[in-house]
Amino acid sequence: MTSNESARRLATRWLVCPTGLPLIRRRCLNCPSARYRAHGKFRVNANHKLLDVWLLALCVGCGETIKLTVLERVHVRTIDPSTLDRFHDNDPGLAATLLADPGLSRRNGVALDWDGSWELRKTTAGVPDADVIDTSVHFVQRIPLRLTRLLAVGLDVSRSEVQRLVAGGDLSSARRLTGRSSSDFSFTLRRRTVAEHRR
Repeated sequence: MTSNESARRLATRWLVCPTGLPLIRRRCLNCPSARYRAHGKFRVNANHKLLDVWLLALCVGCGETIKLTVLERVHVRTIDPSTLDRFHDNDPGLAATLLADPGLSRRNGVALDWDGSWELRKTTAGVPDADVIDTSVHFVQRIPLRLTRLLAVGLDVSRSEVQRLVAGGDLSSARRLTGRSSSDFSFTLRRRTVAEHRR
């Protein structure tokens, strides 16, 4: 039996979930702030049968309102009636979905700041003090995060410790564990210190 076969394993699943709407990064023209907060409010403007729809956001510094273009000069018949109702009802779920769309950010020249607006939910199955932990990570919504930050939060260690584990081969994945990502992935953590104590 190989060491890998004899190692006690723990299977873990992480869900990256939003806890609120992200801040919008854009410099305010009226104050030094560069952050806006959306509250799920829309403005719909009709010009005959053409509609413009904007998502409203307020500067966190002075309260100045900006309008992020969602739809521009779109014929009303091309819009799903239930979606149009959600615009009129200021549906926060629709606002969250739209903010997760990179096209909205590109179209309006803004970036999103998810700090403080996400959390990890974990489920485990296997030996609690396992030598090897196999973890699958699933993003419930498109939330681009620095992977070292995500791993540090999930493993309850510093980002420098995450980098040390990766460099030492104790933390490995089929994908590079650097940069930002919002794509599902999996990784393996080997607790070599535990294995050494058992020998």
